[in-house]
Amino acid sequence: MVERMRVAFVQFDPQFGRISDNIDKATSMVASIDADLIVLPELCFSGYAFTSRAETASLAESIPDGFTMKHMKELSAGLDCGIVYGFPEICGQRLYNSCAFVSPEADIRVYRKLHLYYYEKEWFDAGDKMLNVFEFRGCRIGMMICYDWIYPEVARTLALRGAHLICHPANLVMSYCQSAMITRCLENGIFAVTANRIGIEARGDFNFEFTGESQILSATGEILYRASKNKEEYGVADIDFRASENKVINLKNNLWEDRRTEFYGMETDDEKKS
Repeated sequence: MVERMRVAFVQFDPQFGRISDNIDKATSMVASIDADLIVLPELCFSGYAFTSRAETASLAESIPDGFTMKHMKELSAGLDCGIVYGFPEICGQRLYNSCAFVSPEADIRVYRKLHLYYYEKEWFDAGDKMLNVFEFRGCRIGMMICYDWIYPEVARTLALRGAHLICHPANLVMSYCQSAMITRCLENGIFAVTANRIGIEARGDFNFEFTGESQILSATGEILYRASKNKEEYGVADIDFRASENKVINLKNNLWEDRRTEFYGMETDDEKKS
């Protein structure tokens, strides 16, 4: 059975702390996209280079009543598409680097980044939610954020839980992820949309240069669309998301059936002794 979905990413250069201006820019770019699902970058309205936890808190918001969520709910309903975007989340005394999915019907799902990169460990608390999959227009979707890519367990867990597609908001500064995500898709037979930002963010002691090259990948690792390194743009691709349900490699190999889980003990020898 063929089930098609049009997916898209938006790649742009947010300005730190200018939340309303960043929302306006993203809204302007999104308005011309005809898609079922649009993915925006990590921390796409707040900016990335915080200088303290207090500054993070000043730009963070709670779910479901936050300022950016209000706008994204309106945008999703107006365009009749799902939207995934990254934002700093506050929940009690805790701060998370989070992303949210919102549907035209205002169905909201939130993921909190599990693997914090560099000084994010001073700005945020590590995520505390399980990796989960939800359904939108027949497509089963999982979410991860930026540096989560370096841990193959994240994509594998989402795939084993039935995801057809991974939405991957990012603020990438290393050069490896775009190529590594090809492997993540190939080894799991899963589609992925990585929405990265561009530009340079220099604040305090930090000078981050973001790598662009947002991309849409097929379940066989094919690059369906890859953006430039330094231009604000969006990319769109049609995917047959049910193709990810076929884990057959050839007549003798199947990604799932060939797994030898009885040999996949995760403990090191030192951990077993302790």
